[in-house]
Amino acid sequence: MKFNTNVTAAAHDEFVKKNPLNHLLQSSTWAKVKDNWESQIVGVTNESGELIASALVLIKKLPFGFTMVYTPRGPVMDYQDSALVTFFLKALKKFAKQKRALFIKIDPGVLYRSAKFGQKDPSDVSTEAAAIVDVIKASGAEHVGFNYVMSETIQPRFQANEPLCDDMDKLYPKHTKRIMKDAINRGVTGRRVGIDKLEAFSQVVSMTESRKGVALRNSDYFAQLMSLYGDDAYLHLAEVNLKDKYAELQAQLAQIEKDIAETPDNQKKRFNRLNDQKKSTEKYLKEFADYDTDKDESTVIAGILSIKFGNTMEMLYAGMNDEFKKFYPQYLLYPIVFEDAFSSGASWANMGGVEGDLADGLSKFKSNFNPDIQELIGEFNIPVNGLLYKLSNFAYKLRKKMR
Repeated sequence: MKFNTNVTAAAHDEFVKKNPLNHLLQSSTWAKVKDNWESQIVGVTNESGELIASALVLIKKLPFGFTMVYTPRGPVMDYQDSALVTFFLKALKKFAKQKRALFIKIDPGVLYRSAKFGQKDPSDVSTEAAAIVDVIKASGAEHVGFNYVMSETIQPRFQANEPLCDDMDKLYPKHTKRIMKDAINRGVTGRRVGIDKLEAFSQVVSMTESRKGVALRNSDYFAQLMSLYGDDAYLHLAEVNLKDKYAELQAQLAQIEKDIAETPDNQKKRFNRLNDQKKSTEKYLKEFADYDTDKDESTVIAGILSIKFGNTMEMLYAGMNDEFKKFYPQYLLYPIVFEDAFSSGASWANMGGVEGDLADGLSKFKSNFNPDIQELIGEFNIPVNGLLYKLSNFAYKLRKKMR
């Protein structure tokens, strides 16, 4: 085996996309997104010159000329090949030493166990996963632990991953289908749009930031993502034309009232059915009274920005105008993203991280689509500068906790 510090972006991306551990954060383009870090692609080739391991390495400058080396969701390789793992990590340590790194942080996307949301007994930890943790530790790495809190790690250890198929409706619970229908009845539509609609998306994201008291990203960052990933960047918006839908509901109510008036007394079933429709339509009309129904153009009420890499659609950012929460736009928008992802050749749609106890609101929302809750093996630190590693790691943890 040979350690290569000049793996080309094309060779790296081709290797990663075909690997079971494929992940967007290991795409060569991600280095351009993280332009406040230096970067390099390193790998291992076999005696035939074939790439058998690869990693996008990000290098963060620290005070006094030191650095921190991080390979997000990497390195990518066959972790059941203990000789390869040992060789790569030891070579990576030598590489990091040349970069004056205090330590290396890795968080390979190796599955620890998986279960459907709400499943009482998740699948047992695979013997392969347990052995992989031991191999990585034997190569000189310290396991950060099986964290359950997202804020304790750089990348979430638990993620909600939606398996994609031809007929996605079969995966959704009945109550989810009912809410999706409710959104349609309120006039919500969803579609994929171009970068020209980015400002509208940024506005609903900022509304989410204000509501949840979190800082996400601004329109410049979103534009950078869409520009860098091109056709693999997917922006979906949920909209409603309040004026058109209000007029439609009014006409619908008038027709129902006419039908009720013309229904003979002996047709009780028809009469009851029409009255149920009348109540439902009146309920929708009452909700619309709180909005500007004279506005001609559609109102953007939610959005999702995703990037496809390999066989996975990574749903990175989402936002919603909370004034329209009764319109349930996300329940309509998520399935549209899933359908577009499947049509583009993806087999998974990653809805992002969740807390390990699955008790937070975001986890409960994502559960509406019956995803696989995947638990990964977690992060590892590889000390490079033994004298300063413990101090720097303490400072790193402190800074992360304060943030």
